[in-house]
Amino acid sequence: MNLSDDQGLSHIRSGFDVGETLKRLETLLERKAIKVFCRIDHSGEAAKAGFVMRPTQLLMFGNPKAGTPFMLEWPTTAIDLPLKALVWEDEDQIVRLTYNSAEYLRERHQLQGGLEPLRAAEALFSAAVDPGFVL
Repeated sequence: MNLSDDQGLSHIRSGFDVGETLKRLETLLERKAIKVFCRIDHSGEAAKAGFVMRPTQLLMFGNPKAGTPFMLEWPTTAIDLPLKALVWEDEDQIVRLTYNSAEYLRERHQLQGGLEPLRAAEALFSAAVDPGFVL
């Protein structure tokens, strides 16, 4: 898989396993009063269906006060909101956090300014995967 060819996706390497990475991200979101809407355990559900899948989980989260204005101004953003963070392990056992970049969302929906909430999420992603960042 060539990660550099992913249109709009940003990938950052985590210093933790999938579960710990998500736990750290959830802690950071909670501290910022950002609601976690759901956590989907793709690999766990795959196992129930008889498949073997590397650890892969998706977190959906957001803040209606920050996201709703986007959806009011640009209704198509509702397809990408709430925000999502995919944490997964590749074939080399490297854990990555993958998300739609703020720049991609800006271009995709022709957003005019106001990207601060999206960039703030990117900062939380970086902190969550950084072993040097103490919670």
